[in-house]
Amino acid sequence: MIVMSIAGVDPSGGAGVLTDIKAFQAIGVYGCGIVTALTAQNPYKFFSTMPVPEEFIEEQIDSVMDSYDVEFIKTGMLYSPEIIKLVSKKIREYDLKAVVDPVMVATSGGDLTREDIAKAFNKYLIPLSVLTTPNVSEAEKLADFKINTKEDAIEASKMIKCNSIITGGHLDGINTINIDGEISIVKQELIETDNLHGTGCNLSAAITAFLAKNNDLHTSILKALDYVYEGIKNGNYGTLIAKIQLFDHI
Repeated sequence: MIVMSIAGVDPSGGAGVLTDIKAFQAIGVYGCGIVTALTAQNPYKFFSTMPVPEEFIEEQIDSVMDSYDVEFIKTGMLYSPEIIKLVSKKIREYDLKAVVDPVMVATSGGDLTREDIAKAFNKYLIPLSVLTTPNVSEAEKLADFKINTKEDAIEASKMIKCNSIITGGHLDGINTINIDGEISIVKQELIETDNLHGTGCNLSAAITAFLAKNNDLHTSILKALDYVYEGIKNGNYGTLIAKIQLFDHI
């Protein structure tokens, strides 16, 4: 099983394409990596971003697709509306199933993208995707709706133009899943740790890998949440068991 990440490079190895490949390998699928941008950052500080030219991003995608049978991909940092539009075109061209992590801000606080990125996600990429995995801040931008409570997250999920999980790291551990209009809440224990760099990348990559292993979407999300929880708890992303509570299907 071969999957693809289309994302930026974090030289510290904790986020972006490098961590996506690690997650793919840990879960047992082969990962290809398309680089959209270079960053200078570490888990604690963001320095700068240098986008890759669109023509070269397209050539990277075409070169992989020329040799490999890829069905599932994930996208991470795409940087600009032009790159989002290009990736959307390639998804249609190759009939790819995309899990979209709508990366906008680094964990270390740096702005990774241009200001008009949310509109481009909504116009070009989100409607083509099988799932998007925003955190609360990203969901607010995609839905243009302020999220302070579980009920707010549920309403925001209804405004996002594809299936979604709004992750709960900034909402008391409450993850809001909306698949085909059916909403479920998964609450996880929050762990006090500095080991949070790249958790969003790991989640979307893990979902992609589990989908490629023939799990349905809801099961893939639950398994990926377990994977990330154990990674945070143990300081690595190699195990898949977690304490997780599923309640109130709405």
